[in-house]
Amino acid sequence: MSAALSTAPAPTKSYALRDSLTMLSRNLKRAKRYPSMTIAVVSMPIVMLLLFVFVFGGALGNGIGGGGEYIDYVAPGILLMAVASGSLSTAVSVAMDMTEGIINRFRTMAISRASVLTGHVIGGVIQTMLSLVLVLGVALLCGFRPNANVLEWAAAFGVLTLLAFALTWIAAAMGLSSKSVETASNAPMPITFLPFLGSAIVTPDSMPTGVRWFAEYQPFTPLTETLRGLMMGTPIGNNGWIALGWGVGLSLVGYLWARSVFNRPVK
Repeated sequence: MSAALSTAPAPTKSYALRDSLTMLSRNLKRAKRYPSMTIAVVSMPIVMLLLFVFVFGGALGNGIGGGGEYIDYVAPGILLMAVASGSLSTAVSVAMDMTEGIINRFRTMAISRASVLTGHVIGGVIQTMLSLVLVLGVALLCGFRPNANVLEWAAAFGVLTLLAFALTWIAAAMGLSSKSVETASNAPMPITFLPFLGSAIVTPDSMPTGVRWFAEYQPFTPLTETLRGLMMGTPIGNNGWIALGWGVGLSLVGYLWARSVFNRPVK
């Protein structure tokens, strides 16, 4: 009897893991059945990369280090934009489940409640990281030449993964809070364009005073400077610790927000 009692928590953890993997598989299969969303999410940062490199790159690069080097400056910011764009698919996916009533059905089933959101979030992070590989490949074809070593590449992908995890939780909360799929598809858009109001495209020094203040203190500027420093060897300073703090803080906010909305009583 004592042995049975000592092993009681194990099945709960096992079932939670199993349920999370089932939900993850479900969300990945749905993404495969609806590729248009994935294509739209991936294409936007690629279009922005091509636009800023081949259309505006000559003019913008003159004030940053020469037109030929501008892609090395802008590519890390475009990668962060790709992460922000990836959160859009999670918001839409969660909103679809909410509007179709499947979330309420999951709440009544004998499954781990945490697995429903965990499957969405992990699936969203996986899709975002796969899209990042594609965006990075296009950047390399366009002339992006990072000089990072193996450890710096690992740290760079760690920063990108942390941001993807944080924004995906926030997107899941937005999807849960949205009244329709259309609302959910628009909710993460301001986050997508935050890199433009940081140091992703130009240095904050070139901005008007009010915009420069916002650019210096919003989360994407230290994230951009950290990623750029890891990939290109530019000074990072204390931006690394600030970026880590923003990543952890946004993850916590997104998780608590999503959990709070998910656990609300069904009306």
